[in-house]
This record gives sequence, C-alpha cells and structure tokens, in this order.
Amino acid sequence: MLAKGEACQASKVVSHHFGGFMADLALTVPDAPLALSEHALAIGQEFPNVETCRRKLKDIAIALHFDLRIVKSDRSRFIAKCSKEGCPWRVHVAKCSGVPTFSIRTLHGEHTCEGVHNLHHQQASVGWVARSVEARIRDNPQYKPKEILEAIRDQHGVAVSYMQAWRGKERSMAALHGTFEEGFRLLPAYCEQIRKTNPGSIASVFATGQENCFQRLFISYRASIYGFVNACRPLLELDRAHLKGKYLGTILCAAAVDADDALFPLAIATVDVENDENWMWFMSELRKLLGVNTDNMPRLTILSERHKSIVEAVETHFPSAFHGFCLRFVSENFRDTFKNTKLVNIFWNAVYALTAAEFESKITEMVEISQDVIPWFQHFSPQLWAVAYFDGMRYGHFTLGVTELLYNWALECHELPIVQMAEHIRHQLTSWFNNRRDIGMSWTSILVPSAEKRILEAIADAHCYQVLRANEVEFEIVSTERTNIVDIRSRVCSCRRWQLYGLPCAHAAAALISCGQNAHLFAEPCFTVASYRETYSEMINPIPDKSLWRELGEGTEGGGAKVDITIRPPKTRRPPGRPKKKVLRVENFKRPKRVVQCGRCHLLGHSQKKCTKPI
Repeated sequence: MLAKGEACQASKVVSHHFGGFMADLALTVPDAPLALSEHALAIGQEFPNVETCRRKLKDIAIALHFDLRIVKSDRSRFIAKCSKEGCPWRVHVAKCSGVPTFSIRTLHGEHTCEGVHNLHHQQASVGWVARSVEARIRDNPQYKPKEILEAIRDQHGVAVSYMQAWRGKERSMAALHGTFEEGFRLLPAYCEQIRKTNPGSIASVFATGQENCFQRLFISYRASIYGFVNACRPLLELDRAHLKGKYLGTILCAAAVDADDALFPLAIATVDVENDENWMWFMSELRKLLGVNTDNMPRLTILSERHKSIVEAVETHFPSAFHGFCLRFVSENFRDTFKNTKLVNIFWNAVYALTAAEFESKITEMVEISQDVIPWFQHFSPQLWAVAYFDGMRYGHFTLGVTELLYNWALECHELPIVQMAEHIRHQLTSWFNNRRDIGMSWTSILVPSAEKRILEAIADAHCYQVLRANEVEFEIVSTERTNIVDIRSRVCSCRRWQLYGLPCAHAAAALISCGQNAHLFAEPCFTVASYRETYSEMINPIPDKSLWRELGEGTEGGGAKVDITIRPPKTRRPPGRPKKKVLRVENFKRPKRVVQCGRCHLLGHSQKKCTKPI
C-alpha cells in the first residue's frame, strides 16, 4: 500500500472522452503540477471522505455517459468499475493512514464499451438531483420540478422523472432551510431570540393537545408597535392568506398605513387553521398589544372583508372601533352580482359621493335600471362602506392593500419551514424600514409626496372660487355650482372632503390662501414628513444563526410555549395532488376604469364628441 506522501506524487492522469467511444489517456511528468479537468481522475488524487469520492465518481459517470457499479464501499475503501461486462475501467480508493482523507490507489482509466445510449442513467438518483439544483433552489425557492427536469436534460443530457425532480427539490430545500418538522421544533427558541434581540417585541407560540401539536404563532416587532402608536393614522387592515405547504395553515395580519400611503404591517400570526377561535385569539393578542402601548389613541377604524369570524372578534375585543368593508370586496361582489357596466359606473359614483343627498340620487339612478339593487343594498349596508355614511376615519384609504401582500408572502413562503417563513417576512420588514428611513431623511417638504401632490391640486383649483369672509375663522366659498362654508379653526368644510380625507380641500385652500395661511400646515399630522420619519425611526434588529440558539432551558417570558417543549407539526396535512392556485392580478386591487357613456345616443364606449350617429 502506498503511503500518503507517495500517493500524492502521482504521475498518471486519465481524462475520458466518448467521441467515437474511445478513451483518451493523458500522461503527465512526475513533479509537474496536475492540471486536472473537471472530470479527470489521477492516481494519488485525494478526497476529504468516502462520500465525497462516491459523489465525484457519480458525477463523472453521468457526465461521460457510462454506468458505474460499486464493488466495495466501507470505512476504509471504495472500489468501483464500469457496469459493462468486459470493460476494464476500474478505480480503487483507500483511506490514507493517520488522516481522514481517501486517495486513489489504482486506476484503469480506459473504456472499451460504448457507454450509455439512452437518456436514462442509473446514477441520476434523487440525491444527485438535489445536489445539482441546490444553487438554483437557494436563489429561487419557487423553482418548479418541471423546470428542474428540463434543466437537467439540457445541462447533463440525462432524463429524470417528475417525481425524481420533485423529491430532489424537497431534499435540497431541507438541506438549505431544514425540514418542516425541524421548523416547528425551533419555534420556542426562535420566539425567545426575537424577544432577546428586539426588546419590547411580542413573539409567542402555542401548542395544543398531549402531543404539543402546533396551533398558533404571533409576532409583532417593537419597531412596528412604536411606529403605529406614535406616527400612523388610527387605521388597521385585517386579512388572511392560506398556505399550501406540507402542513397547510393560514397567515393572519393586521397592517396599518404610513404617511405616504404605504402598507405598514403591525402584527403577523400563523395558525393551524382559519376558524372563529383563532380569529378571536388573534384580535385578543392585538388588543393586549395596543392596550399596553396606548393611553390616548383615538378610536380605531378597521377595514376587512367582514366575514363572520372577523366581525365577532372585532366586536368582542374592539367594541368601540368603526369596522367597515373593503371597497374592493364590496365592488367585486356588486360587479359579479349584476354584470352591468353602466350600473357599476353609477355604483362607483355612489361610493365616493360625499353627502347623503348625492348618494341617494345615485341609488335612485340604479333602481331605475334594476330593482334588484334594493335587496343587495339591504345585505351590504352603505353605513359599512359608503363615504357619505361610514362614520370611521379612512383618510381616503378604502381598500385592503394587505391582501396582495399576504398573497405574495404565501406564494413565496409556502415551501419554507415555518421559522424560515417568519425570517423571510422579517427580512422584508427590515428592508422596508431601512429603505423608507433613508427616503424620509431625503425629503425637505412639510408633507409627504402623495399628500403634497393633493394639496397642490387643491391650491390650483382654489383660484376658481370667490371667497367671502364671515368672521375670523369662517368663510363662504362661492362657485357657479354651489356655495360651501369653511371653518379653518375646526378644519371643517361643508363639502365634507377636508374632514373625510384629512387634507384641506379646494374650498379650504381658497379660504386659507385668502387670509395668508399656509394650506400645508392644516393637513392632519399623520401626513407630515416628521410623522413618516417617526414611523420608521426604530430598527428591527437581526437574529443570530439558529446554531447559536438555546433550544433547551427553563422556559420563556411573554406567553406561549416554553423553550424546553418540543412542538410537533399540526395534524393537518396537504392532500395529494397539485394544489389549486388562486391567481390575484394586480388590476383586481385597483378601481376599475371609468367607462364613457355618450350623452347623445346613451351608448357606452364613446363620448358625445366621437358619436357617429346623425344629429
């Protein structure tokens, strides 16, 4: 047997080429540096362990299209040969004395066989597939099995089945992110790390039953709590998204809106199943969170799809809150119920009508077209969504932006273990905080850009009005259409736009300009750059690698399971077959485009100017 030093000074290098099914031998001079190609073997070549050696030979067999048969594989040696009878190709690898490495002792590198003719290869196992796609999976967890098998065929000339590709991806995901089961087991330690690295944050996990099966996870970062309580408008969106991973589940979220109308997630929960009990628990945790951190917060306005579970939970834990419908949800229901473009256009005019008189006139128009709208309005009470009737302050924010966010999270994270999913969300929140903090520091105006734009539009429109001053604070604003009364001390206009949107309307801007006031200073504080900066003033701190977490201990503070409890996956499992995907398009989250109606022929799709009918 060769000693380690002798084995390392090998002189024979073999590279394989199957053009014409001939083997090509390349000899090097002793002591010359070995310039080995990717698929070359040489006597004396070393491997860290026998597993690395086995993988290397598998890769070579697949790349050079020959079948490998393992003759011997144990702790001290590895012997393999070509599977074709009579072919002399053979390699013998043995453990080096006194060190853990293995080296090639003997090598017959010539093939006399014709190799593998078809695309199927015995060495293309699930493990090989997992190693082949690991780098791609790391960059793109959404890499599909169909894409995997196509890439392997293109890059390696090997055909693998859909199931091999799927299992290879599962194994690669487990190697990169851990298993789903490990994710549940790590939850108590993960929650402890959140509380330790981000003091003041709430992170708790709850298990159920004698087996400690996962039931609920609740996370709210101190930075988010501080930003909402001190700088955001008192408005919350509630929604959920269903997960389609191995153990299913549902993400629940309460999100606010920052000064520039961007979404600001406040609290995120993952539950085993969406039901009345879990929504009641989520709203209870939210109430405790806000109860501890607020003394003088004004009445909340909550927007949701108002299904039964949410309505009951809000009424129980936030009885004084104004709970309204998401306008997207209401409008889609109206559109799908009546399927009449003209009705939908009038409906949107009714939605944004500022006064009850305007709203009722639009309802009358709709009733003239279809009597069926009457029972619909009885089912969807206008007091829960119409601008003219809803009592809560929405500041011009009428739809659920959180729906699209949750859908994206569910899409990006459904193949990740629960801890990795929580980390993905934390990374996104951290990125938002950092980017928006930098953006806020670059602004020099009084108001954020979106509010600044609306104020400037109001000031531009203000020049069309005649202003009559009644006293120090009250003004009469006269136009060709109507007269409005403005009170700059109470920040009220009879058109109701100022008090509904939180920004001076054109009538208010006219009154303020006439008495030398800056209209920007009469916007609600939640629209100022100062509030925006305050919203993102706190930081979400990083969490150390899981290898540094304490998995065992005496317990934790802050509620939920103790660290020494092993949490097991929930009983729910993904059913066999391809899960159905609900495609949410971006345009679904926007107000539909207005359809033009001709004033002459009353047909839709063109204006009176472009009407081709004779006068």
